[in-house]
Amino acid sequence: MANEGYGKVILFNEHFVVYGIPAIASAVDRSTTATVEPCMTSCGGEFIPGVYLEDQRPETPGYKESKIDQQRDSIRYMLEAMDLDPTPKPIKVTLGGELMCASGIGASAASCTAMARALSDFYSLDLDDDRINEIAYQGERGYHGTPSGIDNTAATFGGLIWFRKEPPTMDRMKMPQQVEVVMGNTGKVADTTAAVAGVRERREQNPEKYGALFDEASEMAATAREALNAGDLEKVGRLMDENHRLLQEIEVSSPELDLLVDVARANGALGAKMTGGGLGGNMVALTPGKELQEKVAKAIEAEGYAALRTRIG
Repeated sequence: MANEGYGKVILFNEHFVVYGIPAIASAVDRSTTATVEPCMTSCGGEFIPGVYLEDQRPETPGYKESKIDQQRDSIRYMLEAMDLDPTPKPIKVTLGGELMCASGIGASAASCTAMARALSDFYSLDLDDDRINEIAYQGERGYHGTPSGIDNTAATFGGLIWFRKEPPTMDRMKMPQQVEVVMGNTGKVADTTAAVAGVRERREQNPEKYGALFDEASEMAATAREALNAGDLEKVGRLMDENHRLLQEIEVSSPELDLLVDVARANGALGAKMTGGGLGGNMVALTPGKELQEKVAKAIEAEGYAALRTRIG
């Protein structure tokens, strides 16, 4: 049986979350799967010592190749965290599922979570979700250096979550009902580590400006939480627009992301913003109802970009 890790969308406060400001994320209805089996013969090339990898995940062109060194580090960190050494008895790991490998949708975290579950099953470790989440976080270090932890938490637990890095907080949230969204993929593979480093550098250079922006993001998270819990989608949409403005001001958006945000809003989305590390990757538009979701998705596709129709909550 395959083991899953969910894709995710950050609705509020990517980047700000690294500094202890609350963020809100939701799993999406796409996942990565993983299986582990003994490697007897014909496993292909060895990916790292003792591990042969077959990566069947669909991808934005160039994504997997650009992340291959990070993926090697990620698997090493996970094996170390689980105190596993497969070199005496090599294993084959197969990744699959419907989740597109792309920036901004939690692809790395989904693969880490799925792989942690598959390794737990193969070695009969019977790890619970809390431990799976800890191991997936270690895997995320390979991709992001010092990750916030929000991606692997959404990938492991699913649903809608309120997340804070310090002090460590993860609260499950519940909307009155699930809501349709559209995620637009710029097709640009982003380097989250570089994006995070850029924010840190600019924050150190201009602490007064960034302090005010970070305070605004913190207040916005609390307001958004109330609006989501109440199902006030008009307010959620307005707050998403404002959150995108903050992300533009800390310089993690891109011309492609801004274009897709504008297209979504012009076609009736209640709100739209970049999501994830930025500088490429994905944006998200709030589009309650199948009709509006389809209209916005088709408008994004008409601009030559891929659109994912999914739901949050």
